[in-house]
Amino acid sequence: MEFDFKGQTAVVTGGTRGIGRGITEAFLKAGAKVIATYQSNDQAAKEFAESNKEYSDCLDLRSFDVTQYDAVEHFYRYVEETHGEFQILVHCSGIRIDSIVGMMREDDWRKVIDTNLTGTFNMCKLAVQNLMRKRYGRIIVITSPIGRIGFAGQSNYAASKAGQVAFVQSLSKEVASRKITVNCVSPGFIDTDFIGDVPEEQKKAYLNMVPLKRFGSPEDVAHPVLFLASAEAAYITGSTLEVTGGL
Repeated sequence: MEFDFKGQTAVVTGGTRGIGRGITEAFLKAGAKVIATYQSNDQAAKEFAESNKEYSDCLDLRSFDVTQYDAVEHFYRYVEETHGEFQILVHCSGIRIDSIVGMMREDDWRKVIDTNLTGTFNMCKLAVQNLMRKRYGRIIVITSPIGRIGFAGQSNYAASKAGQVAFVQSLSKEVASRKITVNCVSPGFIDTDFIGDVPEEQKKAYLNMVPLKRFGSPEDVAHPVLFLASAEAAYITGSTLEVTGGL
């Protein structure tokens, strides 16, 4: 299935690395303008822009912290002033700081919840205010099956991801009358630097859990995201699409 997003603008948070990068590049190839955001890794953003310079007229990179409400407000003002409007939000920003509950630092709990869950609220709330005026929109939140099955040492991450699913289910009901759909995509083990710090033995154990016997690629996630962002997915909302290789 080929997608055509010419004339549309997508906001992709965490859009310069990993899964977010794959999603940004897929939208660019499908003809969209993309505002890709990141928090602080300027070097990675510069490398990303350089490798996609053929799309330089359609790619806008912005840096801010999704946990800071004022920064998110400033970002959306910039989008309206510079691009006029957007139709799609794909929220990929997320972090993982692993520890068992009995040893977890309070600060590490708060950082993960703030980035993964509060960041989702900030980005979606202000996106909805914009999209409701146009009575059209697509919001896709990147969550994780860890929020459903849990992993030892990832209680903060699991809680934040389960919260994202519940948040999306509620938000989808609030905005359905304005023709805005809100869905989750839930990737399993994807071959990015997000699992790059996992020991090799642990990686082998993870791989053995996947019936398809391979880790996914960012492209494996990007294509379902583009489908949910398309006009063809107009009757899908409040759902979670798992992209896990059968995990």
